This record gives sequence, structure tokens and C-alpha cells, in this order.
Amino acid sequence: MSRLASGLFWIAIYLGLVLAPIAVLFLGEPPPPGGFWWDLSIALGFAGLTMMGVQFLLTARFKRATAPFGIDIIYYFHRYAAVAGFLIVVAHPVVLFVNDPSLIIYLDPLTAPGFMTAGVLSIVALTTIVVSSTWRAKLRLSYDAWRVMHSALAAGAVLLALWHVHSIRFYLADPWKRHLWTVITLSWLAVLVHVRVVKPWTLKRHPFRVTDVRAERGDAWTVAVEPDGHSGFTFQPGQFAWLTIGHGPFAMKEHPFSIASAPGLPAGRVEFTIKELGDFTRTVGNLERGATAWVDAPYGAFSIDRLPAEGYVFLAGGIGIAPIMSMLRTLVARGDRRSHILFYAYRTWERLTFREELEAMAETLDLRLVFVLEEPPEGWTGETGRIRSNLLARHLPEPIPSDRIYLVCGPQPMIQASERALRALGVPLGRIHSELFNLV
Repeated sequence: MSRLASGLFWIAIYLGLVLAPIAVLFLGEPPPPGGFWWDLSIALGFAGLTMMGVQFLLTARFKRATAPFGIDIIYYFHRYAAVAGFLIVVAHPVVLFVNDPSLIIYLDPLTAPGFMTAGVLSIVALTTIVVSSTWRAKLRLSYDAWRVMHSALAAGAVLLALWHVHSIRFYLADPWKRHLWTVITLSWLAVLVHVRVVKPWTLKRHPFRVTDVRAERGDAWTVAVEPDGHSGFTFQPGQFAWLTIGHGPFAMKEHPFSIASAPGLPAGRVEFTIKELGDFTRTVGNLERGATAWVDAPYGAFSIDRLPAEGYVFLAGGIGIAPIMSMLRTLVARGDRRSHILFYAYRTWERLTFREELEAMAETLDLRLVFVLEEPPEGWTGETGRIRSNLLARHLPEPIPSDRIYLVCGPQPMIQASERALRALGVPLGRIHSELFNLV
């Protein structure tokens, strides 16, 4: 099955999972007539609930389902779908209260039935999820604390919503409808068990060991791990992994990092280059050789092996160079003879990660290096500022080659600016591929 066909298949599966429970409402014995606004509210409630439940599937990291899109795209879709689902859920009681203000008495937990209070608490949990996820940095929530809270609130919100739905009997009056929702509930619980129990148990049986920790320019560290008692895993250059070090695989302490090494290193060795940016990454330099690591991999669609072309134009910003280094190192190992260009934006020359290795690669590959500095040193004659269309035009062949693939990775503002610049130069959208590594 082609990537397009596979992608359309999984999109259809998603829409079916979200819309099927709503369609079920119109089958079997109809509920008591309540008017348009009442029926709309009920439909919104069921739609919101199913969107909430399917969110667990989006973050379960099922490789076959995420392969056509790249898991970074799936996680971004998860983020926006969560907001859409939240608004639909909130619209459910709002429509009811606007249509019949007397129903507002059900907001009082002292007098309302338990299942109504469960619905209110579900919305409170969802509100907390959205607020804490959107403004995590401003709220100064650590990634690990936020992740535990996010998972607990998500599970609680869905379970409370299911209690609310199952208690409103006249919408599930037919036995087969109750059985269907029981199956749906069990399937969501099965996904939770898979993510929190089965997957960590599988990882525990395949440990890795930290074999090297070395400093790089720009407050970055390269951490090398090797499989301990097993053969490791295969990956494509540019893919990434979830890495756990210092905790067991059940601890929910994994972090996503791009693989910076080329595939096929001796002893199954895999290297990650990590910049000191957050709570965990600031401690990477203190890791000890021999420490146990757990690696959930590989993931991602950002790879030259998935995007064949006559040559590649790489655009990197900051530590976004890591997956591109994996691809460049792979090209070196394969003795590649195609023509490539790397635009690498960084703040200063002295802190530019992999500077020396990139210059050495340019002697081996047909690779043109264009460094773009925000704060250039005295006497700098190269490019300055940020990546813009006029800067790209000075270095790309004329006319803009249509047989190349343009691979972009870096902070989100840099990615957006680079994509706009490439489109302004007439690069077809289908030739531009970005890695959105800020997943949380």
C-alpha cells in the first residue's frame, strides 16, 4: 500500500471512530423528542466524548498508523484535536443551559445526581488539561510533572464522562447500544494498558547502556547508547526515539530526541545530540557511562530514505541540526556523489554545534555549507541575520531546482520562516518537509 493510500486509510479509520457513536444514536429505538437544540447538545456530547477517547490512540505510538504522516504530525494533530474536542464538550452543556436555563441547577454537586456531577468534573479536568498544556512554561510546570498530571487528568476526564453517558439510560436504551459502549470503553482502557504496561514491559526486556557522553559546541552533549544483551533496532537516518535514563520504563520519564548518528554503527550503537534547554536536558552532561537507558524507537518520517531525490537542501536552526547530521553522516558512509546544500542558522560562530565535522564533511561530500549567524564575529564575511528568501536565492541554483527535496528542522519560528521563504521562491509544497521536534 502506498503512503498516500495508507494515510487515507488511517484518516478514514479516525473519522469512523469519531463519527460512528453519533450515528448509533439514530439507530434502534429513538430517544424521547427534545427539540433541535436538545438533540444538538446530545450529539455534541457524544462527539466530544469519542474525540476524547480517540486521543489515547493518537499518542499510543502505533508505528503502522503513524508511519504515513510522521509521529510529529500526529502529535500536533493531537494537540489541535484536543482543543477542538474540548470546545465541543463545553458546547454540550452550554447549548442545554441556553435552551433551558432551569437546568443550571445540575451544576450544584450537593443536589445534582452523581452522574451529572461526573459530567461537570470531566469538563473541569479537561479545562485543566488545556490550560496546563497551553501555558505550561508560564505556569512553570516541569515537563515530568506536567506529563503525569496530563495523563491522570485525561484518564479521569474520560472515565467521568463515560459514567455520565452510561447513566443517561434513554440514549442507550437498546441492549446492543449499551454493549457497544461497553466495548468502546474497554478498547480505550486496553490502549491505556498497552501504553502504560505492555510497552514499558517490552522495553524493560531490551535495556541499553550509556557508553559515551561527550560535550559539543553550544551547550550540547552527545550521548551514545548500546544494546545490552540484544541486537538493538534498525532505523532510517533522521528518525528519533523516546529516551529514558535514570528511571525505569514505567516511570513516565521518557523524552523525545533525534538520532544524530548514521545507521549501522558497530555494536548497535546509537547517538543522540541533546542541547541543554529543559529540566532533564540540563543534567545530560552528568550522565555516567554504564547507566541503564531505555529506548523506544524508531519514529518519524523525516528521512532521506523515505524521500528519494537528485539532491537535498537542508535548512537547520540550532539543535535542529541533530537529525540532519544523521542524514549527512549516512551520506558520507554511503559515499554519496549527489550535490547537496546545508543552510545552518545559529546565534554565534563559537557555539555552532558540529562546526568542525561539517567543514570536514564538505571535503568528502559534494556539500555546500552556508552558515547564517545572528551575532557574527568581527570580520565575518558570511551570511547574517535569519534565513529569508533573498538569502536562499543567493545560494540556490537558478532556476530553483525542482528535483531536490528541502528538509527543514529547527525551532518552530525558524521552520515557518524557512517554509515561507522556500514557497516565495517557487519551491513546490510537496518538495518541502519539516521536522516539528517540539512535541510537547
